[in-house]
Amino acid sequence: MADHGDIRTGRHCVFVLHAHLVFLTKFRHRVFTGAHLERMEQIMRDVCADFETELAEFNGEASHVHLLVHFPPKIALSRLVNSLKGVSSRRMRQEFPELARHYYRANKLWSGSYFAGSVDGAPISVLRQYIEQQNRPV
Repeated sequence: MADHGDIRTGRHCVFVLHAHLVFLTKFRHRVFTGAHLERMEQIMRDVCADFETELAEFNGEASHVHLLVHFPPKIALSRLVNSLKGVSSRRMRQEFPELARHYYRANKLWSGSYFAGSVDGAPISVLRQYIEQQNRPV
């Protein structure tokens, strides 16, 4: 199961929600350098803070980035992704004009698609067994 340090509480819930997100550059262009990724990590952390989420891990390569986000259940993951991609695209193109030349027609940094995977907790088989063993009232 999850580490107890990851458990968060809300007004009416206790939760551990992590998502693995992967964003690809438009046309899979290899445009990022180390400096780009350092600045992008800070931008992503700021956006996550605005959404009351935590960017637990960030890394990337020349054409894509990986994020591990710890988020509360009140946050719609699709809205978080939309904001992360939109804000980072706008700020990165403003601060690094050389990125814009790769996208002279599209004027977008990211591909329209993304990967989101749930992370953490027990495997499905263990969860099924746990649920099956609950003391159901007669």
